[in-house]
Amino acid sequence: MNMLTRFVPAFENLKTPFYFYDMELLRRTVADCKNEMSRYGYQAHYALKANANEPVLKVMREAGFGADCVSGNEVLWAIKNGFPPEKIVYSSVGKTDEEITHAIRHRIFCINCESTQEIDVVNSLAAAAGTTVDISVRLNPDIDPHTHQYITTGLEENKFGISPWEFGRLADILKAATHLRLMALHVHVGSQITDWPVFQRLCERLNDLQDLLCSYDIQANHLSLGGGLGVDYADPDGHPVVDFKRYFDLIYRHLKVRPGQTVHVEPGRSLVAQCGSVITRVLYVKNGQKKNFVVIDAGMTDLLRPALYQAQHAIRQLSSQAPPERYDVVGPICESGDCFGKNISLPQTRRGDLIAIRSAGAYGQTMSMRYNLRDLPSAYYSDDIVV
Repeated sequence: MNMLTRFVPAFENLKTPFYFYDMELLRRTVADCKNEMSRYGYQAHYALKANANEPVLKVMREAGFGADCVSGNEVLWAIKNGFPPEKIVYSSVGKTDEEITHAIRHRIFCINCESTQEIDVVNSLAAAAGTTVDISVRLNPDIDPHTHQYITTGLEENKFGISPWEFGRLADILKAATHLRLMALHVHVGSQITDWPVFQRLCERLNDLQDLLCSYDIQANHLSLGGGLGVDYADPDGHPVVDFKRYFDLIYRHLKVRPGQTVHVEPGRSLVAQCGSVITRVLYVKNGQKKNFVVIDAGMTDLLRPALYQAQHAIRQLSSQAPPERYDVVGPICESGDCFGKNISLPQTRRGDLIAIRSAGAYGQTMSMRYNLRDLPSAYYSDDIVV
């Protein structure tokens, strides 16, 4: 059953394209994650880059989650939206001195350092501020997550993290960094991971890296496994909530947690993807000799993932139950890559019909842009719509 059906009468009166968020599903997903995580005493920092809308952040904050930020502005946005600084982590492979200084000033939980040179820089800025700063160190585990190359982050050929061959230098720098405290070890191998053995290999690899780091006298009280848990883009109604029980049980069984250590995760997509949809209207139907096109008013400026990652989202027609036909669903942008799906089966479609592009709650609205000087899409929430 299409979870959006009951909202269609309200959609008819709204200007398209827009994002729609099912807040009931979001709260259910967050509660399930929290319940399964709490069995093991793990902690979560929500990844703001997935979706930074204020109503979404309110749900995360009220659930007790911290914030995982990847820019200085995300740190400031998290604080503005009520996340306690002591629950904020700041990761980025390229932090500016100004961003680092702001994070130091707000005394966040930790700054996640991704290179030995960055550790030197953070130490110097902490010294200039006359304070001691808590940091984590991002390790590169060199694991293939079997996902798209643009969202792979844990291979040695990627730009992220510190590799084992640098551990000797890492130890020397940490010993000399009198204005830093090492709080955590961090790993993250990629996004939209649906191959469960990848998470097992990540845990086992972190076990090995911890052993190696101990030989350099490097130890930390916190372990972060990052995020990356994928969702079912093909069947969002059949699998609206990911299997958090299996995920946290896998971590518990394969990660060797040392006495006094706390485990952290940084979920983003797995919490918000399925609650969001792009609602768009058909502008034209072009019938060709070889294929038919449905031209909608949403474009790659509103949802970039299909053009950038060749991502496939479920596409549903909301206006009719006519016999099905095959269409390429495309947007209005002057780019051939502005295509949401090829050879998609939809009920026979006409100008004015409503279309839903599903599973758009993560890396959708946060990545929208004004290319072609288009307006940014609005957002509506189920809590505010009477059905």
